[in-house]
Amino acid sequence: MGDVEILLGQVLNFTGDPFQMPPDAAARHDRRGAVAIQDGRILSTGPADQVLAAYPQAARRDHGAGLILPGFVDAHAHFPQTAMIASWGKRLIDWLNSYTFPEEMKFGDAAYAAEIAARYLDLLLANGTTTVATFCTIHPESVAAFFEAAAARNMRVAAGKTCMDRNAPDGLRDTPQSAYDDSKTLLDRWHGRGRASYVITPRFSPTSTPDQLAALGALWAERPDCLMQTHLSEQTDEIAWVRSLYPDARDYLDTYEAHGLLGPGGLYGHAIHLEAREIARLRDVDASLIHCPTSNTFIGSGLFRTREFCVAGQRVGLATDTGGGSSFSMLRTMAAAYEIGQLRGTPLHPAQLLWLATAGSARALHMQDRIGTLAPGSEADLVVLDLSATPAIAQRAARADDIWEALFPTQMMGDDRSVAAVYVAGRVVPA
Repeated sequence: MGDVEILLGQVLNFTGDPFQMPPDAAARHDRRGAVAIQDGRILSTGPADQVLAAYPQAARRDHGAGLILPGFVDAHAHFPQTAMIASWGKRLIDWLNSYTFPEEMKFGDAAYAAEIAARYLDLLLANGTTTVATFCTIHPESVAAFFEAAAARNMRVAAGKTCMDRNAPDGLRDTPQSAYDDSKTLLDRWHGRGRASYVITPRFSPTSTPDQLAALGALWAERPDCLMQTHLSEQTDEIAWVRSLYPDARDYLDTYEAHGLLGPGGLYGHAIHLEAREIARLRDVDASLIHCPTSNTFIGSGLFRTREFCVAGQRVGLATDTGGGSSFSMLRTMAAAYEIGQLRGTPLHPAQLLWLATAGSARALHMQDRIGTLAPGSEADLVVLDLSATPAIAQRAARADDIWEALFPTQMMGDDRSVAAVYVAGRVVPA
């Protein structure tokens, strides 16, 4: 057993789901708290005097008034779009053709894929994100580059080869058979290796033929221990396109359901314009809906029903969706989720925003027993926030009457300057 280290600071630890109880009652705040870690896992969380008494010989790292939280969990992203984030002026389909596909063409070059993977993960860590579920490109080289970069940083990640066999440029299409074969080979190589999880990844129904969706559905049936990620009902013109491509389908979700791609462990990005049948089926199978608020506003997609789904018990994750999303920061993503909630007339409490970025996203990824929490036994992926990182934030936080009022200005106005420290598997990430 390795040595015990105790992190001191303010500690905020969820004890329940803030969508299922009064948000103020869903977490415990210790103004002077501690987290004890050993061998990459959390041993104990609580008031500083209690934790220090339990481990009197432990090394200490004092973060002062810094707020110690679980590391942020980004439940849907596209690491190959790192270099083209914040591209101007398109909606989804034109945006893919103008920006995304030309950039993704470059990822057959293993050196370029490695460069972007390293840059992307360093940007995540700088923003306090310790876990991400990401799409790669159709190139196996992109998957290897991502998992290798994550392993070098000891990050818990989930990723998969993006599969497309139509409605994409030459050089970005595979086939039903190669999608199955490549995905299976990559799955066998990477799934469960270190802190890596493989995700079966059809991009979305418009870029896969029924035969390809069926092939990937067959692979998921063979390996139900894996997650499956895709996109669903992001924009109204996309839904019309799906209807033209799959005229016999009952709705967009049915294009997945009919081919074995609906079930627990399914991650459905966006899920904005859902019909009643789709909502019922997604809940019936305990699927995960992934809210991508900065992307939904940046590309003009629509307003996700966050509170409605969460109160109903649906698994909901929060995500940047870079590079359709306009920020690598989960703080900025929380702000956008709040703004979308306001536009729907259902603003989210600071506890609900934070829960979505940590425990909620971990639950959406079926990793709630490992990440997204400060519970004993969880992996020690942590972020420490400076709640007075800028003058604007500091002057507002100084007026706070409780931890939620103190945290909310950072959720609304924070960025990488608010991240005082990051721990991955118990080790502090170099600044």
